[in-house]
Amino acid sequence: MQQQISVITLGVADIVRSKRFYVGGFGWKPVFEAEGIVFYQMNGLMLATWLASALAEDSRRSGKTPGAFSLAHNVASKDEVQPLLDQLASAGGNLLRPADAPPHGGFRGYVADPDDHAWEIAWNPAWPIDAEGHVRFGT
Repeated sequence: MQQQISVITLGVADIVRSKRFYVGGFGWKPVFEAEGIVFYQMNGLMLATWLASALAEDSRRSGKTPGAFSLAHNVASKDEVQPLLDQLASAGGNLLRPADAPPHGGFRGYVADPDDHAWEIAWNPAWPIDAEGHVRFGT
């Protein structure tokens, strides 16, 4: 079976507030919007933000947070990490950890979107990003 992820869907409480974070913070452009849902075309997959109540109903789950996880957005240079964290915080996010150097190398910080989904903003010199925005493990 092919290793792939097609869509990541995040449950959100307020579509307008969520969109302010993703559009105003990251600068992403929706490719489709309907009542209660927004899709963003990523590099090789889709990211959806959907009203949490609708996602819970559709998946037949309670809507409770499934546990500890984070999503990551890698940037091309160390100098991009903290400014993006600040921009995301200004767009409604919550700064969880300012940028610093972890023991395994690189530079990273964490911000939560308005629905408490954690995003790692990272630069890793061993993971180059190509022109299409794809990151590769090691080089």
